[in-house]
Order: sequence, then C-alpha cells, then structure tokens
Amino acid sequence: MSADREESSTEGLGRFSRAADTASTDVIRAYSTSFGLATRLLGERHRQHVRNIYAMVRIADEIVDGVAAQAGLDASAQSAALESYIAATHRSMREGYSTDLVLHAFARTARECGIGEDLTQPFFDSMASDISAPSDFTAFDADAHERYVYGSAEVVGLMCLRVFLHEETRSDEERAALEHGARQLGAAFQNVNFLRDLADDTDRLQRGYLAESGRLTDADRDEWVRTIRGQLDDARRSIPLLPKDARAAVRSAHALFEALMRRVARTPAATLYERRVRVPDPVKALLAARAVLVTATERDR
Repeated sequence: MSADREESSTEGLGRFSRAADTASTDVIRAYSTSFGLATRLLGERHRQHVRNIYAMVRIADEIVDGVAAQAGLDASAQSAALESYIAATHRSMREGYSTDLVLHAFARTARECGIGEDLTQPFFDSMASDISAPSDFTAFDADAHERYVYGSAEVVGLMCLRVFLHEETRSDEERAALEHGARQLGAAFQNVNFLRDLADDTDRLQRGYLAESGRLTDADRDEWVRTIRGQLDDARRSIPLLPKDARAAVRSAHALFEALMRRVARTPAATLYERRVRVPDPVKALLAARAVLVTATERDR
C-alpha cells in the first residue's frame, strides 16, 4: 500500500470515529439538558468519553423503557432487541469497531479507559429485568432493588471513574475511596429518580422499584430521603480525590440531585404519584456556577 493510500485509510477511520462521537453527543442533547450541562464542565480529555458512555446506556434504557413497545414490539421481541444490542456492544468492545455509530464511540472509550464486561454485563442484566408483559406489575424487594441499582446506576458511575483515572496513578486506598464514592453517587441518582418518577414508573411502566406492595406513604418517602442523603454525603467526601478537571462536573451533578432530593422531601407522596418534581433551569445554572467556583479554588491533584 502506498503512503498516500495508508494515510487516506487512517483518515477514513478518524472521520468515522469523529462522526461516532458526534452521534453520541446528539443523543445527550436529545435526552438530557442537565447531563449535557454537566459534561460541558468536564476537562476535554474526559468530556467525549463520558458522553460516549451515556449514549450507549441511554439507548439500552430506551429499549426497555417504552420506545420498543411503542414501536409494536412485545416483551419477547424487546428481549431479543436487547440481546442483539448486548451482543453488538460486547463485539464492538472486543474489535474496536462497530457499524453502529454510538457503539463505535463507546467501544473506543471502553478500550482506551479499561471498561470491560465486568461493568457492562451487570448494567445489561438490570435492563433485562425491566422487560415484562404490559399486564404484569413488577415489584422489587430489597435484594432486587440493590441488584438493580448496582447494575443500572452504580456501574455507570464506575465506568465514568475509569475515564477520570485512566491517566492517573493512585494508591489502592484512594482508588477504593473513589470507587465507593462513585457507587454511592450513582445509587443516590437512581433513588432520587425513582422518587421523582413514581407516576410514570407505576402507571405506564408497571414497576415498583421502592415498595414491594402498595404505594409509598410519606413515612416511606422520608426513609428513602434519609437513605439518599447518606449516599450523597458519602459521595461528597470523595469528590476532592478526583482529578481537578473532573470535579466541577461531578460536583454540579451532585448539587443538582441534592436539590432534587430536597424538593422531593417537601412533596407529599400522593403528589409524587401525580407529577414529576424538577429543578428549574436557572437554579441548575446557579448550581453549576457554584461548582465551578468551588473547584477553581482547590489545588490540583
């Protein structure tokens, strides 16, 4: 092969990979303004990798959260679609290439940052547990809740942590503290979302993530708020251990979910079954600005 043709071939892959990154970024823009804001606070070396993770998990989540059903797929067909997506994801991670732009972007991130099937498979296991016939109400007991939260949220935090640390040298003690913080933050995010999405989860998706039977009472809500507050406190303590160019984004996301938790705590349980609690956009912007300011005064690691 001539030098010119070899250079052209390399450029072709580069162009394809840039298109894949753009596709992942577009997924974020379509689904989450809050997450999009947080990723803009990340250092450049982390930003696209985290977007690539989010896009992959977002598409898997959409398979089981109604989009496939709305397209006419029954539970069996949804399971088949998810299994196909899982196989394609893991194949792309092994080969470093996929014809699916989002999976191509994720595979590049996974290979560069050391994300393996030890993290992706638990995530997909949680997604698979969400598939059921429309007439079936799925209630999660304490053990099922713990497994689901680990797979659906904690491992995503661990994926992001591998991005943040893949160029870092840390002691075993620091890594353990950071992994604990990442898991606790992911669990807090998921549990807050369970509370704010009670109406949709219960009525449309027929899932009870927080109660084995019946509906949550105000006392149940208060107990979950206490659990989430403890998780957020644990996560907060690990933020200063992160690389400085990751802290503002994580701190901003932490502050957003803390604000959501406070709003949920003030909302009667009966109301949570009627409407979704949200944080107004100006408040989100203020929380992000505060996170940037706090981080700017800290020393680098």
